[in-house]
Amino acid sequence: MSTFSPGDRASRSLTITDEMIRAFADLTGDHNPVHLDDNYAASTRFGRRIAHGMIAAGLVSAALANDLPGPGTVYLSQTLQFKGPVFPGDTITASVEIKQVRADKPIITLSTLCTNQEGKLVLEGEAVVLASG
Repeated sequence: MSTFSPGDRASRSLTITDEMIRAFADLTGDHNPVHLDDNYAASTRFGRRIAHGMIAAGLVSAALANDLPGPGTVYLSQTLQFKGPVFPGDTITASVEIKQVRADKPIITLSTLCTNQEGKLVLEGEAVVLASG
């Protein structure tokens, strides 16, 4: 197993497009009009359409799988708190930081968060993963 230490960090960014939102809706079956219908969404507290929160959560998964700990990583658990909306056109940055590494097994606990292009927190949580080893 590679050496991982508390404080190790990684991040990746993605601009959320209308196409992504519609593809996610089709993939998951979540066709909530707050995500897909401009007229409906205009009447909500957000005033316009929002992306599915799980798209931002998926970016956390991508950071874990590709960046830290990296290829072969398997989720054991993930907590999520949605702190703000993600709108079409927002650029979301998912950041992960190692909090704890078990000495006896390749199990790593990481803080996870997503911010938008303005630096506003839109998601936070904690992941526990099994690192490839």
